[in-house]
Amino acid sequence: MPLSPLIFEPIYKPRIWGGNRIFSYFGRPSAPPEPIGESWELVDLEEEQSVVSVGPAKGKTLRTLIESWGRDLMGGVRLFEGRFPLLIKFLDARDTLSVQVHPSEAVAARSGGAIRVKHEAWYVLAAEPGAVIYHGLEPGVDAASFREAMLTGRVDGVLRRVPVKQGECYFLPSGTPHALGAGILAAEVQTPSDVTYRAYDWGRVDPATGQPRALHIDQAIECINFDAPSPPPTQDRSHVASLWTAVTRLVECPAFVIEQVRMVEGVEQRIPYAEPVVWIVLEGEGQILWEPSQTLQFGRGQVILLPARLPEARVRITTETRWLEVTVPVPSTLAGYERPAREQIPVASPGGLVQINPLRRQEDIPEP
Repeated sequence: MPLSPLIFEPIYKPRIWGGNRIFSYFGRPSAPPEPIGESWELVDLEEEQSVVSVGPAKGKTLRTLIESWGRDLMGGVRLFEGRFPLLIKFLDARDTLSVQVHPSEAVAARSGGAIRVKHEAWYVLAAEPGAVIYHGLEPGVDAASFREAMLTGRVDGVLRRVPVKQGECYFLPSGTPHALGAGILAAEVQTPSDVTYRAYDWGRVDPATGQPRALHIDQAIECINFDAPSPPPTQDRSHVASLWTAVTRLVECPAFVIEQVRMVEGVEQRIPYAEPVVWIVLEGEGQILWEPSQTLQFGRGQVILLPARLPEARVRITTETRWLEVTVPVPSTLAGYERPAREQIPVASPGGLVQINPLRRQEDIPEP
């Protein structure tokens, strides 16, 4: 089967805290009667598989394509414990989500199996006035005070409350207590894990059972490092721009990098990646072109996976377009080499460029 860009059928998840804004915001038809909290747009888990919705690979699962395309899809990106290393969702929080903690590195290593680390980030698509998230702990909170707060519901002064606005991006490494607040529509980028320890649920009763939902306070406490300060909610942004395009880095971590890309109407340029890349289209319309003479239309609300070795891939912008571009860092082939000093950088000379002292391995550099 020839390589092609991949768009998948959404997998909708009813949630007690969900609504219908995923459908209204993106203009999707046929909103179901039950509240939908999550739309899984790209997933490779044991119990859930994305299925291609359009194009030459229509009807194939992501797992099938990983196995059949191999490095043509993945490039140098490694699978995450045998799974595609990203899971992409949209979240509609009509009500506040439960206070959650995901497995830490240590807990995941001890548990094994499907208990995997879950690093994630939220990009706020829309937020009602006064919307907040809960992100990490206030200074000085220990395991005993956290437990008491989860049992009594007195979370003020224990959970860090962060006002949010549209266009902000928040990073949540595994082991960070968190909750998405009411009135927020978000895109979520995460590692491939669906393990959540619920520490507090705001006194809700599950209408299906008439009972409160189960809590996992002991497991949550096991994942939290109370001796370290909570990570900051946002990272410093970096920005590169030209007349036709702008790229803003929002989140960078060992598991993924998220950048916001803007392109003006009429631009056509090569897609410069040699690794798989995911686009979460926020605004606008365009086309992806690849050889031999293939075209895919894309627009707002679509999530696209571009294979690493898509031949002669280009993007053509129909109307001004903005998307989140998600990549997975690849281990450098230059590991063990030092950066050149300023005087080692190639310099202009009458004969052209002359490189002074090429890169050497660290162990070959004599001690001063």
